[in-house]
Amino acid sequence: MITEEYKQLIEQLSLTAVDFALEILAALAILTIGRFVAKRVSGYVEKLLAKSGKVDRTLQPVIVKITRYAIMIFVIVAVLAQFGVETTSIIAILGAAGLAIGLALQGTMQNIAAGFMLLFLRPFKVGEFVDADGIAGTVEEISLFVTHMTTVDGIYLSVPNSKLWSATVTNYSRNSKRRTDLSIGIGYGDDIGKAEKVALAVISGDARIHKDPAAQVIITGLGESSVDLNIRYWTDSGDYWPALSDNRRAIKEAFDKEGISIPFPQRDLHIVSDVKAKA
Repeated sequence: MITEEYKQLIEQLSLTAVDFALEILAALAILTIGRFVAKRVSGYVEKLLAKSGKVDRTLQPVIVKITRYAIMIFVIVAVLAQFGVETTSIIAILGAAGLAIGLALQGTMQNIAAGFMLLFLRPFKVGEFVDADGIAGTVEEISLFVTHMTTVDGIYLSVPNSKLWSATVTNYSRNSKRRTDLSIGIGYGDDIGKAEKVALAVISGDARIHKDPAAQVIITGLGESSVDLNIRYWTDSGDYWPALSDNRRAIKEAFDKEGISIPFPQRDLHIVSDVKAKA
């Protein structure tokens, strides 16, 4: 026979189970809605930044991720509060967890710190071609942990931010114009003045070459087989490689037409006969 106390215990357990189930459902609802809101808000922020044109492309993905993470932190706090956890306790737990994670992942934290420094000081931006102590490629994205790059031959690179921050970065795209040093040698029997005039005539015919500063030809050395000339001119950074290739070909063809030689390394061999040995 079921006693009154047993009935009350059953009712109390039933109410507790119902309350706990409702709390779980509420927590799941908060988590689901929070994730949806975080995704929609971060997507809206991404579109807004892309349309505004006032925020650098380098910062856009970082701002979007920070927005999403910030919303998710509030969502997690709300879920924990649903189960009766106090806000102060949550903050204390997050602080202790952050300290523990920071100590355990020192290398990762270095990458995050380096990422913020790269975004703040901007030694390079998205779309620029850089060389950082042998790591060369076009910057595609700077995230919190790594920088995504693409090499000239289309290979993807994922480089830790701390490695780029500690490296000497050569940015080939930052300045709008760039000087070209085209080295070429002529024979010792050729007319240097004529070679200079022919080279400058070729350079002046290229519309990509800047008139100011003016192109010039400098004698850089007297080699073993040639008189070394350095043809200097300025172009836009994007025209550097096409102009270099075209003018190298054009100068070679112009020198051939004018009878100016481009010698290759050679040595004179002197044979001394030993008369006494033959006798």
